[in-house]
Amino acid sequence: MLPSNKRSRTHAAAGAALAGLLLAATACGSDDAVRDAAPPAVPDDLECFSGSLSGSGSSAQENAMTTWIAGYQSACDGARIYYDSIGSGGGRNQFIDGAVTFAGTDAAVDPEENADAMERCGGSDTINLPAYAVAIAVVFNLDGVDSLNLRPDTIAGIFDQRITRWDDPEIAEDNPGVELPDLEITPVNRADDSGTTENFTRYLEKAAPDSWGHEADGQWPITPRESAQGNSGIADTVKRAQGSIGYVEMSHVHGMSTVAVGVGDSFVEISPEAAAQVVADSPRSRGATNEFDLALDLDYGTTAEGAYPLVLVSYEAVCLDYPDDGEAERVKAFLSYVVSPEGQQAASDETGSTPINDALRERVLTSIDAVS
Repeated sequence: MLPSNKRSRTHAAAGAALAGLLLAATACGSDDAVRDAAPPAVPDDLECFSGSLSGSGSSAQENAMTTWIAGYQSACDGARIYYDSIGSGGGRNQFIDGAVTFAGTDAAVDPEENADAMERCGGSDTINLPAYAVAIAVVFNLDGVDSLNLRPDTIAGIFDQRITRWDDPEIAEDNPGVELPDLEITPVNRADDSGTTENFTRYLEKAAPDSWGHEADGQWPITPRESAQGNSGIADTVKRAQGSIGYVEMSHVHGMSTVAVGVGDSFVEISPEAAAQVVADSPRSRGATNEFDLALDLDYGTTAEGAYPLVLVSYEAVCLDYPDDGEAERVKAFLSYVVSPEGQQAASDETGSTPINDALRERVLTSIDAVS
């Protein structure tokens, strides 16, 4: 059982301790994640634990995770939570090896990885808990151009290195009145095994099947023109390089120019509301390991009006049964806060993410309750 210190919190101590909390929040974290002095709100019935909890993985979750950790630790004096944003593939590997208690991953743990994790999980399955839903932005750097319309086939052609100049007719056709330079395009992709890449390439596979001849994967499928580590690495590279284009989770945009994505006969700007439309309509994956595994099948090829299909749902991957009871109780307490209305709103306020709806939250909480 958890210690009985439900939400032992003092506001004075919380403010003073916040700087220290941010150091614990991520081993490779972002200074941007929590900007205000006041810690995020937490539920009145928050369950606290004493001790440490470690996770690693998704850099798309980096800013949200820092926010969640700051909120939880400000309310629970004895808790220390560590998260290393090494990329989804690295997080899943560390989880399978038993180096961390949970993995943040933008691609659900698949059946083969589930089998590999059986020993780590005491013979039980790994379950995927959707905790962070956010749009993926296509960002670019062109002097004097704040936004561009790009259809899925055009995006595919650019990242497949077949459309190589910014004044290409395929780009110009959908951007009348925009002064496009005779400048080489430099696509920037992830250098690491990335759930953001897997979601991005799955979008290209589904939305532009005639223009993208590669299977969805966390590893970039062709020799890159330019690559960078993590969402932050792509964002920094695009900011520095005129003529470059990349893809990042929405909280890493920070004022960069973004693409309005072609959906049917229209173009849809990136927004939490437009992304939410896709997530709300997504069924549970047919490859789920058991009834408590909530991996989702996203409709990347949707043509629904107003929907933004370039969406990432990031999961917390956990054991259904942990060999250590204390480990199970700590992960249950923290993740219950992560998916709470307060936790989801705190992440949304900071990152522009889409809070999971009440129906999905109830399903996630049922799965968390099943962890032992």
